[in-house]
Amino acid sequence: MAMARLIGPLRRALISSSKSVSQKHPNPLNLQSPISIVTARSYISEMRKAAFEGNILRLIRREIQYKLELFTPKQPVLEYDSFIVDDRPGEQFITLKKKFGEKEEIKIEVTMFDGSIPVEKSDKGIPIGPDVEFHITLIVNISKGEGSDVLEFVCSAWPDSIEIVNVLVRSKDKKPDQLYMGPEFKDLDDELQESLFNFLEARGIDDDLAIFAHEYMKNKDKTEFIRWMGTVRSFIEKK
Repeated sequence: MAMARLIGPLRRALISSSKSVSQKHPNPLNLQSPISIVTARSYISEMRKAAFEGNILRLIRREIQYKLELFTPKQPVLEYDSFIVDDRPGEQFITLKKKFGEKEEIKIEVTMFDGSIPVEKSDKGIPIGPDVEFHITLIVNISKGEGSDVLEFVCSAWPDSIEIVNVLVRSKDKKPDQLYMGPEFKDLDDELQESLFNFLEARGIDDDLAIFAHEYMKNKDKTEFIRWMGTVRSFIEKK
């Protein structure tokens, strides 16, 4: 009984002391609440994101400025010889169209640079001209009125010459990958090869077209690169 009387007052004194400390120092270790921690982490994350994106934008602007100092984009031409030139910004090819004779319709899809080969070297091992020659693919479609089949030439355009790779006839609604592509052009009879070259040359598809295509694509290649950099910059800048 004496022990109980002693413990009772001590317990009440301890409880009273604990309440007093709690009221004076609600968070004696100064610990942050979970909400404060999440807010701080979110703020740090946003700061890092802003710094990272700011660095990307700085590099893009610098690259665009550097390219523009080296290269002034030219206005794309709308005509070549008797062809109408259709250049759609952001796409990897251009289209040339014209009519020939009373019925023929000619459409040429011209790709951007899609390959290259090393140039020949002199006896001393010094490159003759540029280090590489770039390659452009031409898909020439010739039709004769509505509902006509298409005579298609797959050609390689080098800086100053055109080579025929394949010749086939297909219907307008069939894709080339579903058809027999014919023999390699170089395996045809020499006289037939020459006749087909003459057939294209009469329609303005010749070495001069190859020269035009390469000059055009030099400009388009650089213009599209600058445009691409601009679209990436605009996306990152968008909030």
